[in-house]
Amino acid sequence: MSSAEVAVQVFRKLESEDFRILHIIEAAMSKREFVPTGQIQKYAKLPMDRIEFTLGKLNKLGLIYQTKGAYVGHTLNYAGYDCLAINTLVKAGVIESFGQTLGVGKEADVYDALSPDGKRIAVKFHRLGRISFRQTRRKRGYIREHSTWLFQSHVAAEKEFQAMQLVYKNGVSVPEPISQNRHVIAMGMIEGAELSKYKEIPKPEKILKEILRNVRKTYLKAHVIHADLSEYNIILKPDGHILIIDWPQYVKTNHANAEDLLERDLKNILTFFNRKFTVKVVVKEACDYVIGKARSLAI
Repeated sequence: MSSAEVAVQVFRKLESEDFRILHIIEAAMSKREFVPTGQIQKYAKLPMDRIEFTLGKLNKLGLIYQTKGAYVGHTLNYAGYDCLAINTLVKAGVIESFGQTLGVGKEADVYDALSPDGKRIAVKFHRLGRISFRQTRRKRGYIREHSTWLFQSHVAAEKEFQAMQLVYKNGVSVPEPISQNRHVIAMGMIEGAELSKYKEIPKPEKILKEILRNVRKTYLKAHVIHADLSEYNIILKPDGHILIIDWPQYVKTNHANAEDLLERDLKNILTFFNRKFTVKVVVKEACDYVIGKARSLAI
């Protein structure tokens, strides 16, 4: 069972005092990995028996870890962090209930959910701590050295949400960005599957044109480059149109490596379409089209 599944199952069992303790542990983790019981009592201003009861409950529900050495310490795990984010989004009127898992990956879990007005939405939980810190930092240059998994995941969600807001308002085909808290993003529903999962698609030339039009809008209107684009983060919807997802590595078009990153994105997509569907487009011609040097692109 994933940590988000744990969080969704136990969320309704939590009371205000439980959330208060989780908040205190979260805040104290900025300075130390395991927070002493005495420090929690100091900020909670509750009797020690109530503190110990609540900590025991949170530990039993699988929301914190405890360590016993020179002192008894407590730290959040992902399920505890999930509960804090879910609680904020529920209070803000963003989420009413959760449905099924839409996808589980190395760095994120995505779930089906309902808003209070009955609208289906997708909720993405960033999970950067699943891979090694060095790997995370090498792949994601915006992660500073010695960051905790909590900070890494929070920054990734924040950065992705900013990118989605930028490109969405400029007409790029992405899920609607609805809200973000900590490491969690609520967005418009994602229906369909990754391009990589299709053995055949109707009119692949048409789909490639739509992808490149969206990359062009992203560049010319939003002044953004995805910087991690591939067949694994382009969704082909049931209606035959596309959605571009997974934006935390985006860069602005004035970035020092913008040209190389754009070329890499395009090369990834064009190589996939050539290999899988024998649709051939020259990378240089695609680049010229995306950056506005060419008004059209023959496919």
